[in-house]
Amino acid sequence: MSDKIYNVLFLCTGNSARSILGESILNEIGRGRFRAFSAGSHPAGQVNPLAIELLQRNHMNTEGLRSKSWDEFATPDSPHLDFVFTVCDNAAGEVCPIWPGQPMTAHWGVEDPAAVEGSTEAMQRAFSQVFMLLHRRISLFASLPIAKLEGMALKRELDQIGREQGTGA
Repeated sequence: MSDKIYNVLFLCTGNSARSILGESILNEIGRGRFRAFSAGSHPAGQVNPLAIELLQRNHMNTEGLRSKSWDEFATPDSPHLDFVFTVCDNAAGEVCPIWPGQPMTAHWGVEDPAAVEGSTEAMQRAFSQVFMLLHRRISLFASLPIAKLEGMALKRELDQIGREQGTGA
């Protein structure tokens, strides 16, 4: 059993919803094995209040969550990243910084719940759907025997998780 704690960065454009949800979910599910962060290529400057509300409703820690630039994670004194997951299609297509440590990357794109317009219920439903999908993907990731998988096998598993659409449960 490895004592290594893996550092994981969730990326999105605005770092206000999806990547924030990913950070919080993995920090909850993977406590002791993973340390999650989030960032954006063009940070919104604040976390979406519906994301905070949803996390709190699911008894997840929201302390210290903030919208920040991915540049914070591309400096020599940044945490050494083991994995970087893009959770939005825009960030996946952008030229990313060179991450210290050459982390393994995968694209786990999900729809932007912050882009949903309409009633409060429709917006909350969109956030809940994204939360459930990310929770499922992150649960699969956290259950992988990472220390036992070699590079290409691990990359295949990560890419497969990104295609996971969930079961609705």
